[in-house]
Amino acid sequence: MSRRRLLVVDDEEGVRRSLTGVLEDEGFEVHGVASAEEALAAVKGELPAAVLLDVWLPGRDGIEILPELRRLAPAAPVIMMSGHGTIETAVRATRLGAFDFVEKPVSLDKLLVTVRNAIRQARLVETKQILSRQLAGDEELVGDCEPMRRLRDQVMRAAPSTARVLITGENGTGKELVARMVHRHSQRRDEAFIEVNCAAIPEDLIESELFGHVKGSFTGATDNRRGKFELADEGTLLLDEVADMSLRVQAKVLRALQEQVFEPVGGAARVQVDVRVVAATNKNLEHEIAAGRFREDLYFRLNVLPLHVPPLRERGGDIRLLAEHFAALFAAGHGRPPLRYSGAAQAALEAWRWPGNVRELRNLVERLVILSEGEEVGVEDLPAALGGGADRPVSELPENASLRDARDEFERRYILKRLKDCGGNVARAAEALGVERSSLYRKLRQYGVRDAE
Repeated sequence: MSRRRLLVVDDEEGVRRSLTGVLEDEGFEVHGVASAEEALAAVKGELPAAVLLDVWLPGRDGIEILPELRRLAPAAPVIMMSGHGTIETAVRATRLGAFDFVEKPVSLDKLLVTVRNAIRQARLVETKQILSRQLAGDEELVGDCEPMRRLRDQVMRAAPSTARVLITGENGTGKELVARMVHRHSQRRDEAFIEVNCAAIPEDLIESELFGHVKGSFTGATDNRRGKFELADEGTLLLDEVADMSLRVQAKVLRALQEQVFEPVGGAARVQVDVRVVAATNKNLEHEIAAGRFREDLYFRLNVLPLHVPPLRERGGDIRLLAEHFAALFAAGHGRPPLRYSGAAQAALEAWRWPGNVRELRNLVERLVILSEGEEVGVEDLPAALGGGADRPVSELPENASLRDARDEFERRYILKRLKDCGGNVARAAEALGVERSSLYRKLRQYGVRDAE
């Protein structure tokens, strides 16, 4: 589809010529036809960015072929034109999928605005669909171990209901991903998914963030503001790190869950909402209750459908699957072929305990994709902590080492690696590093490397 190609369908040659001249002056490529049959044939040949369709045509009229046009070119908005239009005709055209309805004689200024708005909206819809597909592809639970198969089954059972969900698991295991999957497979999938990180918002602002505030309710409240509960109305609200809320805020959240009603900070008007709440935490809430830091009644309200995300160290062969998944994901994003892992590299990845869980593995693979020169990751490319040689632990530097010392050490090792890759040839290494040969010689002397060639 050309983003500048327009199809004008009108049986009057003068109208076609006039519209074509004006639209071409605005930079559009215009193709004009005189009948319904020609219009359908043109759409089948090349999809236009938009269609200007006359209602009255010889044979089949514009209203009659509108549904077929929408089926053949669903991404192309249709603007109806008529010199004998009525409100009923306009309403009928809109119901059949027309973007807008303009009367003849056509106001050229108005038509240009309508055409641009139609194309802009079509692009927004297309962008939203692309992003939705990309997000959906990045929101699957990758893994084939028994705990993950069980978790996927639980998500698919929990999602269609309206019951609240409590997701537990260590940091980096993918609790937000599970929450998004619950929303995506729920009856609320077309409504908003709103996330609040309760640990990242200061204590004096969390209540306003959740429930909104009215102008003048506190210093800095210069306007009325809607809270996350209201923004998530008819959709899903994720309370991430829910255990980090104060007891006072927990009490207000409890009431909002019980009654689906709350008052904004500083306001008296009650706001009623229909929100499905999903909560997530990396803490043991039963321990938090025993310590007096979490309300037991709120725990029972949230813990209707419990889901636990296992740590990566308990997922066995999933480490290899995730490493391959992230390699393909990031390689596509950077326009590179997916990385392969040598047997030794795979063994090193699977032997690591992954204290940062899936997030740690994801970050490592992204780093490998960006920095790797070849298409295979060897064990030497992995961090030293995993048994590789790609970096030197800070603990190996002197205790009083400065930031400059650490930077110089990295530079020295990077230069030596490039030099080794180039067979000790300084000229080739300088070219690979993007520096003058004389500069590289100076660096080698600085780092005590002699007779490099």
